[in-house]
Amino acid sequence: MSEPQAGHNGQLKSVVERIENVNEQIKGMTSDRGDIFKEAKSGGMDLKALRTIIRLRAMKPDDVAAQEAILDTYKQALGMT
Repeated sequence: MSEPQAGHNGQLKSVVERIENVNEQIKGMTSDRGDIFKEAKSGGMDLKALRTIIRLRAMKPDDVAAQEAILDTYKQALGMT
C-alpha cells in the first residue's frame, strides 16, 4: 500500500473527514427510517408488505412486470391460484 505523498496529507484528512461525516448522516437516517417503520407498525401497517411495496417502487416497471409474471407462473405450478 502506498503512503500519501507530501502535500496530500491535507487532502487525505479532508477525504477521511467527509467520509466520517457521511457515515454519521447515514447512521442518523437509518435511525430515522427505523422510527418511521415503528410508526407504521403502531398504525397497524404490515411491515413486510410495506417493505415489499418500497422495493417494488424502486424498480423499473418492466422489471416489476417480469417479476410478477414469474411469481404468477410459480404460484400456478404449485396450485396456489
